[in-house]
Amino acid sequence: MADTVDGYLAGFDGEVRSRLETMRELVLATAPDAVESMAYGMPAYKLDKKPLVYFAGFDKHVGFYATPNGHEAFAEEFARYKQGKGSVQLPHTEPLPIDLVRRVVEFRVAAVRGS
Repeated sequence: MADTVDGYLAGFDGEVRSRLETMRELVLATAPDAVESMAYGMPAYKLDKKPLVYFAGFDKHVGFYATPNGHEAFAEEFARYKQGKGSVQLPHTEPLPIDLVRRVVEFRVAAVRGS
């Protein structure tokens, strides 16, 4: 199991790695104060020492985790994707929903900072 995000990303190649790198860049660009680490075996981002978002790579999708409230706030837009408790699967057969991910991260930043 990788202990850094760079190490985690190195475990992937091709399109999956590219999608994961896009997720990383998107999170860091949207929340530049976020602290990047590994948690639960996946890239994790905290803001003000509170969980912001996580993501993970799988054979057929990117898992995106915006708990505790990011999924409820975007339930209508996430409805078209397969979901689990606190997770959404962004399939590799479709373009990454960059604008949606950005808005979710912005929402989580506001939630963490109480604005």
